[in-house]
Amino acid sequence: MQQPQRSNVPVRVLIADDHEISRIGIRRLLSTSSDIEIVAEAVNGVQTLDLARSLKPDVVLMDVNMPTMSGIDAASRSKSELPGIKVIMLSAANEQETIERAMYAGADGFLTKEVGSIELCDAIRNVMHGERVFSKSIIATLEGEEKSRPEDQPHFSLTKREEEIVALVAAGLTSQEIGKKLFISHRTVETHRARIMDKLGVNNTAGLVRFALLHAKYFNLSTNDR
Repeated sequence: MQQPQRSNVPVRVLIADDHEISRIGIRRLLSTSSDIEIVAEAVNGVQTLDLARSLKPDVVLMDVNMPTMSGIDAASRSKSELPGIKVIMLSAANEQETIERAMYAGADGFLTKEVGSIELCDAIRNVMHGERVFSKSIIATLEGEEKSRPEDQPHFSLTKREEEIVALVAAGLTSQEIGKKLFISHRTVETHRARIMDKLGVNNTAGLVRFALLHAKYFNLSTNDR
């Protein structure tokens, strides 16, 4: 279950990137915010996982491509071993396959490295409030277009309860957590999820999250401008 951020306590961030110039740039972007504290830096996936275990940061800013263990693998293991941790993937590219692999690994967000200081700091704050965050260019990539296409009336038919469940799945909650939040059993949640996936023609959680991202405004998910 998502833990609320404590007031007046800085968000503790671990930076994971094998390029020094990238780490310097990220430090500079975060230095503008007094409510964000950099606790350590890692240069590869294995070191990232070790530091996450020992320091238990609130958020890891994770480069996708790192030596010894990829950022996506490190994200998956971090989320599995440290349930409360948030992971935001950072990448210079925005290939659809990489984005979907990161989502499947449980990433709480995916931003391009062109992100600015305000967008990056806001993304960190938003994931601490249980949201998933994505650059608008990432949404555009998932849509298969150069630019996001406004869509006031999405072409799908879900019940209000199904809409709630899609939004909560996209926010990263498990079936058990969704059940507690909606006061229904996790088996009922699973039944709803199966029906939703059948309606939308998706085969797994990653596909369900991808669908929600394509209609982020409709499901009240966060996107960040590049």
